[in-house]
Formats: sequence, C-alpha cells, structure tokens
Amino acid sequence: MPASRSNDPRVTAGVVALAAISLLIGGALAGLAFEGASDPSGALSAFDGYLFRVVRFTLWQAALSTLLSVAPALLVARALSRHPRFPGRRLILQLFAVPLALPAIVAALGILTLYGRAGYFAGGLASLGGGTWDGIYGLSGILVAHVFFNMPLATRLFLEALGTVPADQWRLASQLGMGPGSAFRLVEWPALRAALPGVAGLVFMLCVTSFTIVLTLGGGPRATTLEVAIYQALRFDFDPARAVALTLLQIALTAVAVLALTRLGADTVGDANLPVAPRRYLSVGAGETVVNVLLIGLALLFVAGPMAATVAAGLDADLARLAGEDAVRRAMLTSAVLGVLSALLSVALSLALIMARRALASQRRGAPASLLEYATDTGAGFVLVVPPIVIGAGWFLALRHVGDVLAIAPFMVVAVNAVMAMPFAIRALRPAYDAAADRHDRLCLLLGLSGWNRLWLIDWPSLRRPLATASAFAMALSLGDLGVIALFGSDSVQTMPYLLLARMGSYRTQDAAGLALMLGLACLALMLVADRLGQGGRR
Repeated sequence: MPASRSNDPRVTAGVVALAAISLLIGGALAGLAFEGASDPSGALSAFDGYLFRVVRFTLWQAALSTLLSVAPALLVARALSRHPRFPGRRLILQLFAVPLALPAIVAALGILTLYGRAGYFAGGLASLGGGTWDGIYGLSGILVAHVFFNMPLATRLFLEALGTVPADQWRLASQLGMGPGSAFRLVEWPALRAALPGVAGLVFMLCVTSFTIVLTLGGGPRATTLEVAIYQALRFDFDPARAVALTLLQIALTAVAVLALTRLGADTVGDANLPVAPRRYLSVGAGETVVNVLLIGLALLFVAGPMAATVAAGLDADLARLAGEDAVRRAMLTSAVLGVLSALLSVALSLALIMARRALASQRRGAPASLLEYATDTGAGFVLVVPPIVIGAGWFLALRHVGDVLAIAPFMVVAVNAVMAMPFAIRALRPAYDAAADRHDRLCLLLGLSGWNRLWLIDWPSLRRPLATASAFAMALSLGDLGVIALFGSDSVQTMPYLLLARMGSYRTQDAAGLALMLGLACLALMLVADRLGQGGRR
C-alpha cells in the first residue's frame, strides 16, 4: 500500500514549501494591513487626484504597450511561419529568447544608447523633430522598452499557435487553390485568434507590473506607474499611508490580470527551441516573400539594436578599471551569492510542491482532489498576484517597527526572487518529474524506495536537465532584479543592478555602460552554460 499522507516525505516537503510561501506573502499583507489599520484616515486620504492619475497612466501605458507589442508580433509570427526554411530562422528565434534573460535595466540602457538625447540615432531623430530631440524619457521610452521585451515573446507564442495547425488543413487549402488571403482567413487566423486573448493578457500583465523600465525611462512624476509610486512613497517621501493605498490598488489590478490570464489559458514562457513549422503546401509569391522578409528584418533590427548598442557602449568603457573597483567587485560577489541562493531556494520549493502534488494525486485513487493537493498545484501561481515591489513594501513597513530595515536586505532579495521564479521553475520541472514518476512509481513501491534515496537514484537522471534550466533561469532573474533591492539596498548592500542604477543616476554613463555589458553577458552566459550542462547530463 502507498504510504499514508502523514508519513510521505514528499507531502511533508510540500507542506513546508507552502508554509514558506504563505509566510512571505502573508507577512507582507499583514504589514500592509497593520500599517493601514494604524492610520486609516491617512490611507483613505491618499486616494486623491495624484493616485488616480498614477492608476490611469499605469493602465494607459500597459494598454498601448500591449497593442504595440501584439500587433507586430502577429505579422512577424505569420511571416516566420510561412517561411519555415528562412535563412537563420533558428538563430532569429534564439535571439528573440534573449530578452527573457536580459535584465531590464540593461535593456533600458541599450535603448537610451540608441534613442537618448546623446544616442546613436539622436541626429536623425532631431532632424525629423524639427532640429531638436529631447530624448526618449517618458511614455515613448516606456513603450519602446516594453515592445522590445514583449514583442519577441508574443511572436514566439503566436508561432507556437500556428505550429498547431494540422498539415491536413494546409494540404486541403492547396488542393482548393487558396491564395495567401484566403489561407490566412480560413487556416491561420483561427489558430491566432484562439491564442490572441491569452497572449494579449499576458503582455498586459507584464506591463502593469513593470518596475525597472518605468523607473529608469519614466523621467519623472508625469510617467509614474503604481509600482514606481510605491517605491517613491517609501524611499523618498516616506509616506506609509500613500504606500498602503498604492499597494492595495496594485494588488487589485494584478489580481484581475491574473484571473483573466487563467480564464484565457495564457502561457508565460515560450519554448526556447521551437520546432520547424509543419511543411506548407501553399507556395509563397514573390510579393508576399518581399513583405515577409521586410517584416522579419525590421523585427530583427528592433530587437538586436539595443543589444548591439549595449555591447558597443560597454566596450568603449574602461572595463579593466571597472573590474578593479572595490565597489564593482563587491556588487558582483553580492549578486552572485544572492543569485545562487535564490536559485537553490526556488528549485527546492518548486520541486517540493511538484513531488507533493504527485504524491497526493496517487493517494486519492480517483477521489476528488483535496484542498492540499489543489494548493500544491496552484500555490506557486499565487505569487503572480503579489508583485515583488508589493511584497517588499509590506515587509518594509512591517520591519521598520522592529529594527533596521536595510539590515535584512539580503534575506528579502533571496526570498522574494526565489518565490517569483517559482512559476518558471515549475514549468521546467513538472513535465520531467511527472514523466519519471509514470515510469518509476511502481518500481519504487516494489523496492521500497522513497525520500532522498528515490530522488537521488531514480529521479535525478531525469531531472538534471530541467533542474539546470530552472536554476539558470531563476539565477538570471535574481541577477537582473532591481525591484526588491531598490527598496532595501544601501551603500553596504549593493547588487550589480543597484550599482548600475546609481551610476546612471550620477550621469556616469560610460561606467554604467560597462556595468551593463558585464551584467548582460553574465546572465546570457549563465543560461547557455546551464543548458549545455543539462544536455550533457542527459547523454
């Protein structure tokens, strides 16, 4: 007989993981509730014209960013789908995956290097604007950055949707003599239309919860979103009542977005190695080919431009001097240590939930799922409702009553980054673990293998690659995160993004470019090395 629920170490590990997640999020919400209850009139008075202007701008920029990201992605995805043997197609798809691992502050600096007041395109943009160019700060900069991040993601998700079109439909369209317009309307558009709400909802949520982009490219109070306003209320104005009001609205907006995503069935991460689309039976005319090549080329230039600008500007900096600075070396070491700890904690929590869910499902024998099983299945998704800046704000308000808030910066960065990476880690780990469990559950039961013995002897060979992928992605997220460290960071606790932001704020642009190059290359190298290690482990 299977082990009882109370004696199964997998269930115990899942309960511990759920308790840790609940403590982190619940503690933040308790801090917000306590602060609001201690000054209810102040929290209510914070709902003023400024707050509602911030809400309007948050929604407006998210809506515009979604439109400008999704509409071109539809066209680019169709162009790539129509040309499965396009030269460099695989390289383009891999390039479109880079923004997922690129820290937002690095991308922001690359965009400023291209489109800023002293950027490479400043002269051309000035001539178009009547002789002057004031830079890209404000709504325009936010939109460009959001499109840079979200258009490639949307393209890959739409391409996955087009890949689901059965080859029989293409064969039938060819036999009926359909042209490009009819094929799009009758074959391609139904697949795209089914994916469109989910992709648009995902992009909207990412833009609503955008912090680093708005902080670095917003340019002032006229372009402030809820998350940036929370940060300003705590670190500069120290207005706890306003911070509570802002966080409550941010939670409400994010909850609505997440609920919409769950109803729409949106995917959060596209496959980094998309397969070649099914063979087409329709010929592509010369005119359509020219248009498609132009679309792919423009998208490629738009995505590659900020990356190339970051590299070019970084190489112009004095990298040797930067690498020798004590502040830079301390920031690099701090980022590396916090990133490793965040990755380990994220993978451990994710694997605990996955194993507990599998154990509970095998024990119920067709009975309805228990509340605990449901919690282990969806617990990691709850973190999407509470953005990192909200968790940080809650703990910031709670801990200021008991001690030095800045002293716990390392613990908060590790905990929040680990939990925020869990949805991605679970997505990488769950299919591999479920497949291994399907093959080995009966054998482990017969041999009496459980706990660490089963994990090491049976499950580990199947989990090495997904564990490497999940760890790499979690570490890359932690290395590039600015949300939590922006609240809790100080001169004594600095990460690379925090130091980069400080150099940008003090107008040391060459130093900032060099730091951005170091940080970006570290994140990308991490992903590549981990993927190689994972592939080697499977052989």
